[in-house]
Amino acid sequence: MMKHRKAFAILAALVLLTATGCGANKENAASDAALTTAAPNALIQDNGDVEIAEEAEADLAGEAPAMADEAKSASIDSARGESAGAAAEYGEAYSYSSVLNGLDGASAEMPAMDAPVPAPDEPIIETRPGEVGVLTAGEWRDHENWGFFTNLVNTDLIQFPSFGLDPCHRISVTVTNAAGESVPNAKVTLLDSDGAPIWHSVSDKNGIAYLFEANGKTGATLTASLDGAEVSADVPASAESDSQGAPALCSDKAVALTLDTAPVALPNTQIMFIVDTTGSMGDEMLYLQSDFTAIAEEVGDAGTQYAALFYKDDGDEYITHYEGFTNDVSLLKQRLNAERANGGGDEPEAVAQAMTEAFVTENWQDDAVKVAFLIYDAPPHNGREGELQTAIERASELGIHLVPVVSSNGSRETELFGRAAAICTNGSYVFLTDDSGIGGSHLEPIIGDHEVEKLHDIIVRIIQNYKQ
Repeated sequence: MMKHRKAFAILAALVLLTATGCGANKENAASDAALTTAAPNALIQDNGDVEIAEEAEADLAGEAPAMADEAKSASIDSARGESAGAAAEYGEAYSYSSVLNGLDGASAEMPAMDAPVPAPDEPIIETRPGEVGVLTAGEWRDHENWGFFTNLVNTDLIQFPSFGLDPCHRISVTVTNAAGESVPNAKVTLLDSDGAPIWHSVSDKNGIAYLFEANGKTGATLTASLDGAEVSADVPASAESDSQGAPALCSDKAVALTLDTAPVALPNTQIMFIVDTTGSMGDEMLYLQSDFTAIAEEVGDAGTQYAALFYKDDGDEYITHYEGFTNDVSLLKQRLNAERANGGGDEPEAVAQAMTEAFVTENWQDDAVKVAFLIYDAPPHNGREGELQTAIERASELGIHLVPVVSSNGSRETELFGRAAAICTNGSYVFLTDDSGIGGSHLEPIIGDHEVEKLHDIIVRIIQNYKQ
């Protein structure tokens, strides 16, 4: 659940007094009397707004009108420091802006001040609806840390397949033309010795495509094509093995292809949010509802479209609910705001059904860069491995970059599924962290050094990095 911070009128009055040098504290009997008179009633409502009783406001104005004006113009840093100290003293934590909002005055009742004192390291942060950039996260790209990933797999610290997805035997393909320019959007196919396709991919803006030797099949030939031009090459034999000489559990082969064509960038971008809306996802739903417009304003243009696909589980009010691609940001925002986080029950959710609808059923544009964010906290159901593999292979074939965003209370199998899906579609793995202080604890992924950032910033950067 989103952590809402309480702010009482007595604390608002305390900020007023201390901000003007009056030095109010619990030990000062005169200040205590003024505070008690000035602020008998206050409450933070569910939407995070602070309301001050009309009577309290009148008393406060009578006692110190000049101090009220000065407090409103006090520096943020000063008021934050005073409010944090007052919070610890009175056993309540509250945000600076909530206190200032309370100065506008309204009528409510003041709860008893018996809340526990927060732990010293618990962050005091603003969590009012409508604020953007609250959740913190990290980003990890296994493709850019392949040696690290290989060592994890070959030492058996992590295991694949995960729900049918095996990203371990990678073939890295670089597509350029005779001038040495990167060729994006080339269709690249891995074939076995009989000429049957094993994996399809699309080169990204840097001319890079990743393909995988899946289901025990070994690749023999690679082909790349774009605008009538085509080229093929043999797949090199793998020389990688473990210390006993057996084939390594994780391997990499690199192939360079030269395609006789000029690079052409895609003019449009399609962004889909695939969101678990079961009961444990309230924080993440609130984030997307609050932050979607800000994201769209930063990455959007006339050629950008957005879609949302919500999913729950069997027995809930729906399994999947799809809102199709549109460039009308306000319309999609309205549809996002209508969604509620409820249902679920057991840990696995309808991830496979959502992947099928997103990548197999939905029609994506040929002339668009495609990015899908899977915002979730639970793995798929067992028994749907084939469906998941088909959906992820289809995403790779269409050139859809899948970016899993693992939320609070995610398990290790949730992480490994997300990382496998990201690797197979040339995506990033994103995970929420505890740094924001919001929601339940977040699983620490088995990765190397990484930076903690605002989730908003990561999503915007990923979209910008994929756009052409």
